[in-house]
Amino acid sequence: MKIKIQNIRRGERCESRTSQPQNNFGTRGNRPSDTPLRHAFTLVEMLLVVTIIGILAALVIPRIVGVSERSRVTAAQADINGGIKSALGQYEVDNGFFPKSLQDLLVAPSNAKNWHGPYLDKLPTDPWGDPYIYYYPGKHSANSYDLLSAGPDGKEGTDDDIASWAK
Repeated sequence: MKIKIQNIRRGERCESRTSQPQNNFGTRGNRPSDTPLRHAFTLVEMLLVVTIIGILAALVIPRIVGVSERSRVTAAQADINGGIKSALGQYEVDNGFFPKSLQDLLVAPSNAKNWHGPYLDKLPTDPWGDPYIYYYPGKHSANSYDLLSAGPDGKEGTDDDIASWAK
């Protein structure tokens, strides 16, 4: 019985004329050292990649956090000068005066004879989860209202407040 063995590396064929099965140990091409090397990353390469990712994260994450905070401020300004202002204006047109509280935009107060609300779906909260602060008559606008968000710190009267009047 002839057995043909092909050498994996060179494509050579070896023939054996024995009829007894042979173990393939010692046959060229079947040793562990003859198998193709597996390519892997070295520890130095891995450390280099981790370092580069760390540097990129240190540069990018602060910018993303800053953008998030700026977008919250922009959203609060849009609420104050947009949606809530429109609802307050519509209430004033219908009734001739501004509401005593933002709750009056949702439920008709007893002194509003031409109330055509609700003017808002629900009481708005600022992007930090706190309710907007409303004063009528306003402290800064005597004939109108003051509307503000306490900002990121949640404390009224600090520099980060977002208000309906010019500071």
